Parts: sequence; structure tokens; C-alpha cells
Amino acid sequence: MRRIVVVGASLAGWHAATTLRREGFDGELVVVGAETDRPYDRPPLSKAFLATGDEAKVALGGVADSDALGLTWRLGRRASALRLDGRTVVLDDGEQLGFDGLVIACGAEVRTLPSVPLGDGVHALRTLHDARSLRADLDRRSGPVVVIGAGFIGAEVAATCRDAGRDVVLVEAAPVPLERAVGAEVGMVCAEVHREHGVDVRLGTTVTGRRASGALEFDDGTTVDAGVVVVGVGVRPSTDWLEGSGLVLDDGVCCDATGLAAPGVVAAGDVARWPNELFFGDSMRVEHWDNAIDMGAFVARRLLARDGWDPSTTFAPVPWFWSDQYDRKLQMAGRATGADRTAVVAGSFEDRRFVVLYGRQGRLVAAFGMNRPRYVVQCRSLIAARTSFDDALDLASGWT
Repeated sequence: MRRIVVVGASLAGWHAATTLRREGFDGELVVVGAETDRPYDRPPLSKAFLATGDEAKVALGGVADSDALGLTWRLGRRASALRLDGRTVVLDDGEQLGFDGLVIACGAEVRTLPSVPLGDGVHALRTLHDARSLRADLDRRSGPVVVIGAGFIGAEVAATCRDAGRDVVLVEAAPVPLERAVGAEVGMVCAEVHREHGVDVRLGTTVTGRRASGALEFDDGTTVDAGVVVVGVGVRPSTDWLEGSGLVLDDGVCCDATGLAAPGVVAAGDVARWPNELFFGDSMRVEHWDNAIDMGAFVARRLLARDGWDPSTTFAPVPWFWSDQYDRKLQMAGRATGADRTAVVAGSFEDRRFVVLYGRQGRLVAAFGMNRPRYVVQCRSLIAARTSFDDALDLASGWT
């Protein structure tokens, strides 16, 4: 291979590119990124960066010295089409990049609400540009901060703003936040943590519109004179440019268990969907920091191996996620979807210090912890080892 194109100057794309060089690829390596910034760390955007404005908080190791890798950057440029038959990526300015190998790591983009268009004090939070704009508005606009969406990003923004002394309203359309990810009981505990810190949490509530004054209208007839609004209602994979390419698209780029989407084409990170053999072959798309790093590196090696890849070597990680909110550290290992058993160990909901184990088909498949980091790390290893749920319960009986 003489040229590999990486679409996505993201965490996954960065780790794919650095792995390609580390594994000996010495051809041309082109990295296409829709943002003008070189790769950076996204998790601090809703936490440390939003709190301080210090861009050192989002610095990604190695990026400052990336010139030594000999990368050809195409930043501030979007891929607009993929022509598999011609082995070409078309950019938004018409440039055509031929490739021998392609890494698709273009991530995801925010969902928006027609009832609350972005702009004039209404923000999404996905990119460094978004975070800069949001922080500037928080500095110059008074009044309550209204966060629409109580998922992890929305909850982190709410916690950061509340810690800064702002009045915060956290609005969630579902009756229970995070229910699909962690279950109803844990979701309600997470909501109560915000209430205990003075956040006005409104569940089962939707925003129906925004007045010229900036006030938000809700479906229960109430209004809030919002100073700043943050819309955090999830993301969707950035696959529009791949329509008609011949790749299989279904809420992401569909790959095999090794990350291969087509001959010479791999996908990684938020945009990739693949069957994870550790979780009964479930097709999954994982929007987590740890997954982007590991999958980016994995598919880079897969791309270089071509037909020499050992088919028994598949990408089968334990998804891993954490969130810092107030004085609570939330961690999730595994995947709770389809769980048929749960158990609270090592604490209680009332103490806001606990671990919840999730079982499926007799196996431990997930663990959620609040201020129990050591035990969640242990659970991650147990999940990877395909430990039975009963054996996990026996082990957890000794946790205090």
C-alpha cells in the first residue's frame, strides 16, 4: 500500500494513524478532518475545559509532535462521497483522494431539536469550537442554564454549571434518564444526585418552543427565562457521505468482527458498528473514549494485514465509560442491554456509593458503580473472562 486515507481527525482516527506508522507503514498517510483543529480529547469539553477555559485540558498526547509522523493533513475539509470502485474519497471542495487503504473514523454529529434551533444562546456540545462558544456565552449571559437531555453529556454540563454557581434546569423527555443504559433504578438515583445539588430536574418533559425573549416553553405549560441553553439529545453517526457507496449502513458503518467494512476499508470509533463476540455476537456501536482508542489501533493493524489476518482474532472489548459529576464518580463496564438479572452490591443507593451487577444468560455482562472505582475495574476483568453471574455475586459478597 502506498497511500492510506483516514477520514476523521478524531481520537479513533489519530490512534489509527499513529498505529499505522508504528506498525511500519511508510507510505503517504492522509488525515481528513471536518474541524480545523488537530485531534484533541473530547471528554474534558463538558467538564474541565468548560469549567476553566484552559485548552491544555483537551490536549491529546503526541499531537503536538505529530509532524514527525509525516502526516498529510486535510483539516477543515469534509469527505462528501466514497467511490469504492475507483478507490477514491471525494472532499467537499472537489478534491479526489485515491487510496489503497481507507480508515473511516469520522465519528458522529449532534442531534438537534426543531423547537429550539441552535444559535443566539442555544448550543450543542460536541466539538472544541462548540465548547469555546458555549463557555463564552456562559461568561457573558446571566440567567438560568437550561440543559435539554439528561444523558451523560447533558448531566456533566449541568454539574459543571451548577458547580460554578449557576442556576440549572435539567430537562429530560423520558420519565427516567439513562434507563436504556443503566436501568430505571440507577437512572433515578442519577437524577436525584442532581436534585441534591440544587438542580431543577424535570423528567417526562419536552420543550415545545422558544419565545423571542429567550424563554423556553414546556409541554406542561410552564416557561423558563433561560440565559443559556444546551441541547444534549444524543448523536448520530456521520454516514451521510457514504450513502450510495456500496457499504452497508445501519446506524453506523457495518463491519465484520475485525472492523472490516469492505476490502481495504475499515471503520473505528463512534461511526463503526460490529458484532462483539464477547456479548453473544450483539451488533453494537460504542460512543466511548476507550473504545475509540482501542478500535482505531485494532483496525489499523487489520488494514495492514490484509488477507494475512488471523480470522480468530476479533475485536471483542468490554465497553468502558466514566463520568465525573459533582463529588460522584460514575463508571460503567460492559453492556447492560438485555440483562435478565441485577444485584446491588458494595453499598446502597441511599448512600450514593454502590455497584450494580447486570447478568444475561447466566453471565456477568455489565457493572455500574458510583464512587466504587476499584470494584468496577475488577468487574471489567470479570466480564472479559466470561465470569458467571453467580460467581461474580459470590466474589462481590466480600466487598465492603
